Amino acid sequence: MPNPESALQQSWSDNARMWIEAIRSGTIESRRQVTDQAILLAILGRQPERVLDLGCGEGWLLRTLAERGIAAVGVDGEPALVEAARWSGAAHVHLARYEALVEGCVDVGNDYDLICANFALLHQDIIPLLGEMNALLAPGGALVIQTLHPWSCAAGDYQDGWRQETFTALEGQWQPMPWYFRTLSSWLNALDIAGWRLTALQEPQHPQSAVPQSLLLVAEQQR
Repeated sequence: MPNPESALQQSWSDNARMWIEAIRSGTIESRRQVTDQAILLAILGRQPERVLDLGCGEGWLLRTLAERGIAAVGVDGEPALVEAARWSGAAHVHLARYEALVEGCVDVGNDYDLICANFALLHQDIIPLLGEMNALLAPGGALVIQTLHPWSCAAGDYQDGWRQETFTALEGQWQPMPWYFRTLSSWLNALDIAGWRLTALQEPQHPQSAVPQSLLLVAEQQR
């Protein structure tokens, strides 16, 4: 069995073109109805001038922020997604895997008012990456994370561990994607260890659904 971290990276390469189409056509209902707006409102509520989008994908959030006069910089580890983001008008997008960011091999700038990760923290050990993000913020800056809601994804197994997304709700020949499930306490502990202080927690939900669509965390640097 391949290493899940490597398989996760490979799945993004295999699925990149279909992912671009799914995002740009609004195929994913939860994003169209709830979660895209949730991350956007969380960012705009902080009134940032400069934003780093960690795991920016094909760049929809970069474009949306730029339309509102916010200087948005993206970083992603999948070449096809970075290319799509650049071709769609996102001016500042870096190609780099998270390991390169942790090791300081890539200069993505600093003094950001806000760093966001929108469904982009799917690896097992995110603490080094979260810690490195501390150094990229301007004083008073914030980290905004939107992720799969632990309760809605537990499926009777509420403990940290690797899971698999099969994309059965989407059309096309998608390759399965491993991703690391973590409980709410695991998310909060990771933030704390990496030097962050939770300031807000939201559970975006569609009014016609009994299940939260995501978990949204806002954190600031510990003093």
